[in-house]
Amino acid sequence: MASSTPVPQTRSAGAPDRDRSPRIESHGIDHIPDDERHGHPRELFSIWAAANVNYLSLVVGGALVLMGLSLVQALAVIVIGNLFWLLTGVLAVSGPAAGAPSEVITRAMYGVRGNRVNNAVTGWTISVCYFALNLAAAAGAAFALVEKTGLAASTPVKVVVVLVIAVVTLTIGVYGHGLIVKLYLPITLALAAAFGVVAYAVLLKADFGYAPPVPLGGTQLWATLIAGVTLIAAGPLSYTTSADFSRYLPRTTSPGAVIGWTALGGFVPSVLVCALGALAATVVDMTDPQTALQALLPGWFSPVFLLALVVGTIAINAMTSYSAGLALQAVGLRIPRARSVLVDGAVAVALTLYALLVSDFLDTVSNVLQLTVVLLGPAMTVYAVDILLRRGRYDGAALMDESRNSPFWFAAGFNPAGAVAVLGGGGLAALCVDTAYTGPVADALGGVDLAMPVGMAASGLLYALLSRGRLSA
Repeated sequence: MASSTPVPQTRSAGAPDRDRSPRIESHGIDHIPDDERHGHPRELFSIWAAANVNYLSLVVGGALVLMGLSLVQALAVIVIGNLFWLLTGVLAVSGPAAGAPSEVITRAMYGVRGNRVNNAVTGWTISVCYFALNLAAAAGAAFALVEKTGLAASTPVKVVVVLVIAVVTLTIGVYGHGLIVKLYLPITLALAAAFGVVAYAVLLKADFGYAPPVPLGGTQLWATLIAGVTLIAAGPLSYTTSADFSRYLPRTTSPGAVIGWTALGGFVPSVLVCALGALAATVVDMTDPQTALQALLPGWFSPVFLLALVVGTIAINAMTSYSAGLALQAVGLRIPRARSVLVDGAVAVALTLYALLVSDFLDTVSNVLQLTVVLLGPAMTVYAVDILLRRGRYDGAALMDESRNSPFWFAAGFNPAGAVAVLGGGGLAALCVDTAYTGPVADALGGVDLAMPVGMAASGLLYALLSRGRLSA
């Protein structure tokens, strides 16, 4: 039986600026009162920019050229794929409207109990897997940085390095929203400066007329272009939690400003850094980007570059751990947000150490995450459609009610519209996949993977039809 008792909080009344002070954020998944709202939507730009000036974007950009695309084709794919940041911006609108994180707002789509399942799968599990993958990537750069000091990256050293990176990351996640807002502007500026040097070095040698020796054509070209767009779009589609970082903004904040600053914060750096990776792939082998890029850089800058890779990954993982902590609370675990973040970090660190020291576990996790578009695409579409149907209006106080009297209890705690839309869209997407396995539709189309557009279109249409005239408060 669902409980109506909220997660215990220690927030004291009459302290609207406590989120901005250097202390651990006391709010978890509870409602943010109007008198504790503050800030300007332009803060969202640096939050999302810091998380997207990173190593992963370089790798993905280079991968497009390795897939057989010309530079022009790769750049077009990068721009189109990153347009999905608009959806991330749309989802962020619900934060100021409800004064709640995405993990709670999605009760409107799935019901009180159904949302626990949603948070367990698309919220917590996927977030922890991404945390582990990013931590492993940061660790690789840190290992190389340690070796430049003359110290061998032995097993004990690797364990210490992983733990140090995790501690820094989780400290930001534990302190929460206020520290993220304060730190991410200087982090964005520092990373932009570092990647600016990388850009200068790459642009001096890039082949702007690059085309593969054997150009792709026909079905193979279309399959690669669509796969490339899906690869790029997987980034913004993984952020179904953008309201987590906008919920402290005043209720009267312009929705257009929230959409614009969130989308630009993700779009601009992602396009630039992915493009940089594609340009680099025209002159070096980007199958090992970290080593290849260092060959283009001046020797004195190599340690700075490696440090920038680590810092960028810490920025994205701090946001991931923050949202994963909220997801763990929304699943029903009654612990303070700070402690839930530490639980997430402990699991992710264990997975990372196991992967780096024992097995190729992260390769398995990476393959599984390639399939997350099957669920994340439909989940984000349902969320966006719900916002449009409600015209961005949410009753934050009502969303906090987990009892059977809640307007979001629906049928036995589940909203059939949300469940059918996500499962239906995800099921159709699974038939179209050509990644870890080849679905029957992809096989019939010669390897063209339409999982993302099919899944998103089907889930959006299903949810709109099933929710018509049946939306709760």
